Amino acid sequence: MFFDTTDLRDQEIYLRLYRTSDENIEKGYVPAYYFKIVRCVDDVEVGQCDLRIGHNDNTKYGGNIGYEIYESYRGNHYASKACKLLLLLAKKHKMDKVIITCAPENIASRKTCEHSGAELIGIIDRPTWHELYKNGQKKTCQYIVRL
Repeated sequence: MFFDTTDLRDQEIYLRLYRTSDENIEKGYVPAYYFKIVRCVDDVEVGQCDLRIGHNDNTKYGGNIGYEIYESYRGNHYASKACKLLLLLAKKHKMDKVIITCAPENIASRKTCEHSGAELIGIIDRPTWHELYKNGQKKTCQYIVRL
């Protein structure tokens, strides 16, 4: 089910796999890869990201890709570079699209989506059952990258 990920690199960063998780039907979770985002030049971790494989109600509202860049490394487009690498992995899984979501007020994340080639589909309401809704995130920007 999971592919080799050692090729997920560009001239500036690489993604170092630190765990995978299998599908959890009860919770509505699809299989996922979890990576550290690492700079090639010095092997410093600058953030983390994940790719959730497949589509269901959770990915519709929470996305297929998640990312975080540690504060002192922000502003270098590491998140959008990582997203582009994750798109290569999504293609290996024969996904025809990838959904990326973010809070409407998170301008940096919205720019990351756009730099990654994602198209804003709209700002949608999360359903009350969704985990992120329960954490106070009632609306989300839904972006799509067609592969």
